[in-house]
Amino acid sequence: MTKADIFEKVSANLGLSKKESAELVEGVFSLIKSTLESGEKLKIAGFGNFEVKQKADRRGRNPQTGETITIEARRILTFKPSNVLKTAINSESTP
Repeated sequence: MTKADIFEKVSANLGLSKKESAELVEGVFSLIKSTLESGEKLKIAGFGNFEVKQKADRRGRNPQTGETITIEARRILTFKPSNVLKTAINSESTP
């Protein structure tokens, strides 16, 4: 599913124009993005939790040369689905 598909579904479900639904969805995505950029946790009830975690420097190896390198510290985004979402996904029949 693409953003355009989401716009279409929101438009159909809420009776909004495609432009209004696009603005609404983009606004929600912008809010989610700014929340995560600031390092805050984001919890959506019935869906899951998004969290930005800090990874420390670590040693790695270049597979081609075997040379030891340092992999720099970075922030990563994690998602943990809620039990409601897990149940919904696992209860549906698989094709």
